[in-house]
Amino acid sequence: MSAMSTTPTIVVVGHGMVGQRFLEALAERGVTGRARIVVLCEEPRPAYDRVRLTSYFSGNTPDDLSMVEDGFMEKHGIELHLDDPAETVDTAARIVTSRAGRTIAYDTLVLATGSYPFVPPVPGKDAEGCFVYRTIEDLLAIEEYAKTARVGAVVGGGLLGLEAAGALKGLGLETHIVEFAPRLMPVQVDEGGGAALLRTIENMGLSVHTGVGTQEVTADENGAVNGMALSDGSALATDLVVFSAGVRPRDQLARDAGLAVGQRGGIIVDEQCRTSDPAVFAIGECALAADGRVYGLVAPGYEMAEAAAAALDGEVSSFTGADTSTKLKLLGVDVASFGDAHGAADGCLDVVYSDSRAGVYKKLVVGPGGELLGGILVGDAESYGTLRAFTGSVPPMSPEQLVLPAGAGAPVALGPSALPDEAVVCSCHNVTKGTIRGAVTEHSCTTVPEVKKCTKAGTGCGSCVKVLGQLVNAELEASGVEVDKGLCGCFGQTRQELYEIVRALRLTSYQQLLDSHGREAARGGNGCEICKPTVGSIIASLAPTIGASGYVLEGEQAALQDTNDHHLANLQKNGSYSIVPRIPGGEITPEKLIVIGEVARDFGLYTKITGGQRIDMFGARVDQLPQIWARLVDAGFESGHAYGKALRTVKSCVGQTWCRYGVQDSVRMAIDLELRYRGLRSPHKLKSAVSGCQRECAEAQSKDFGVIATANGWNLYVGGNGGATPRHADLLAQDLSDAELVRLIDRFLMFYIRTADRLERTSTWLERIEGGLEHVRDVVVHDSLGICAELESLMADHVAGYRDEWAETLNDPERLLRFVSFVNAPDTPDPTVKFVPERDQVKPDLPLLSIRPLEDALEGAAR
Repeated sequence: MSAMSTTPTIVVVGHGMVGQRFLEALAERGVTGRARIVVLCEEPRPAYDRVRLTSYFSGNTPDDLSMVEDGFMEKHGIELHLDDPAETVDTAARIVTSRAGRTIAYDTLVLATGSYPFVPPVPGKDAEGCFVYRTIEDLLAIEEYAKTARVGAVVGGGLLGLEAAGALKGLGLETHIVEFAPRLMPVQVDEGGGAALLRTIENMGLSVHTGVGTQEVTADENGAVNGMALSDGSALATDLVVFSAGVRPRDQLARDAGLAVGQRGGIIVDEQCRTSDPAVFAIGECALAADGRVYGLVAPGYEMAEAAAAALDGEVSSFTGADTSTKLKLLGVDVASFGDAHGAADGCLDVVYSDSRAGVYKKLVVGPGGELLGGILVGDAESYGTLRAFTGSVPPMSPEQLVLPAGAGAPVALGPSALPDEAVVCSCHNVTKGTIRGAVTEHSCTTVPEVKKCTKAGTGCGSCVKVLGQLVNAELEASGVEVDKGLCGCFGQTRQELYEIVRALRLTSYQQLLDSHGREAARGGNGCEICKPTVGSIIASLAPTIGASGYVLEGEQAALQDTNDHHLANLQKNGSYSIVPRIPGGEITPEKLIVIGEVARDFGLYTKITGGQRIDMFGARVDQLPQIWARLVDAGFESGHAYGKALRTVKSCVGQTWCRYGVQDSVRMAIDLELRYRGLRSPHKLKSAVSGCQRECAEAQSKDFGVIATANGWNLYVGGNGGATPRHADLLAQDLSDAELVRLIDRFLMFYIRTADRLERTSTWLERIEGGLEHVRDVVVHDSLGICAELESLMADHVAGYRDEWAETLNDPERLLRFVSFVNAPDTPDPTVKFVPERDQVKPDLPLLSIRPLEDALEGAAR
């Protein structure tokens, strides 16, 4: 016991994520009611989510990242001292002295000091404009300095380095990544995964330099960074450098106190996380665990925190090692590794799937007996949660089937219901499937938030939340509990059911539908942001059939639309809008090209050619939209519907007209299809392409519906996706005539619109719908449900009823009244929409996040 009190005192040095988890573990065990807890925190704010640090640049505030529930410290009587780190520890007297001069006697000391960024000892590393990427204060400093910079470089291509590169790119800097290893993320991915990641990142406009080191950071006469010298003799001009070359354990406090540390750093601890002094524990990144490793991930740190808390509560618990599986989204790319990702085990074999064009790489490491040992996933990590949980066991299907993408011969995805109860679903908190099932059956949890609170599953990195939801619903259904599958709190019906109600009863009003078929408590109300755009889309897609106005801003319909539909344009980050005229099939005349150029020049718009064979113009104020579209409509352009859940584009190659390999006129077919389906409102956006031969230059197999020419006609592929979760389209029918092709596409699209869930792409719908591709083929090709005539009639109504939304808008003075920045000052443009020059064009002049003065932020954090 301490000399000052008979109540034991536990001092915690460091208040990061692991330190906070340790406090929570003490509270859960009731230790906080039996002991005085004092926390010394070096940073000016309580623990925050360092895993999501980069989300600060997406608009999250420091308060949003906080890991501490309101009132937690007060409720448990914990004394938290911010901005006051421990400076010395006297283990003989058991006293900690802080920077502010506090001397605290302890019975138990817990070191949770974490790690510090490693900065290579290169000349110029301390020049003005050099930063590390570790804390919120680091981010504040980088954001401020980037305002006057044009080029940024990140030293290190690991997890944090790629996040830092994403931040610099988001701040508008030309961004370079310098990695000494021969590939990016060398710890997590192998050569194949690194190659896939490299291609994807370079396609985003970042420059990657692998296999070279930083020799020197050069500076100008004022001491500010102006370049880097690399080990291959090349030079890189840059205005800002971020060092993200790994971390090292913060063990200096322990060293000075005489505690044992590892030869390469880290405070040596036993299985209970005790150091060489039995009264001192070390947890997290500062500790050298009993298995001889320093763990730089949060999940092992949490396990250490729980082991130390158990030891202080008199319970025998041990930490002997941890799962280092990781799933992250870096620069928008899913990257995951789990288990023995590099195949170090004797006798193991690799099963690899690689699609260079889609940027997808999957490798599973399999043992001699068929057991799954580990894997690497780049570009498509959808199956990570299930695969990781199967690690160490033999999956119920072959590894070849597990790596193949849907639509390339793989069966329906293996679901979490196939996992054994002992499978770990949440590695951050070591929560098994059996524990999650028990939360439902034994603790009466009926929702994912309730299960999170009960088990802590899903409260770490969040990568298991999707699997968690599937397990909860499956367990509820198995227990005979009816799972509410309603669209939202306003409607108990699914989107499919609402579609049938609207179609059958010819309801043309959202309010009418809500009052007659909404949940009792919702009737007479205003609805919510889930059901309003969903019903608005249903009414728009059925408008010609049910007698509704097809104009989405007509009357009540206007209030139902998503943000972009409100002004028939895509809202951009600085409050300006983009203009995307339709260019059917990607074919355009020189005269129309000139019109686009003149409009962009006259209104000072940024122009870019898109992957959908169109030209986007960015930077229009809302009050300029009618003026711009008046000129475009006069020149024969129509809305490209880039703002709506509708058909976007039908790409094409030049086909047999120009190409010596072409076997059909792909441009004509693409134009015909785009003009037929333009304006078709659907549960999600629709993309298409037509290739004139099997060389597939238009990438039709990555589209919602794609067409590839054959010597005998056309092959139709459906359910493809080239976005965040790539999927090869499935062959629905082959060697079709023009008329057969159009008829099947009509049926397919209307069947999808009729049966899909809200915001469900065709790729996801095709995998979810019972019977999958075979069922869809039976319905739309063989008319197994006898509804094909109805589907064709619905499409015929759409084609006959199509009107260009922008032409309709320009012809009605009343409709033009909404295109103002200020309702009470319609002639006043928005003064906050500003631009600065870049590469002979313009870009938004807007800090990504307005920053409160640091003193205000600290005051808010202290409160």
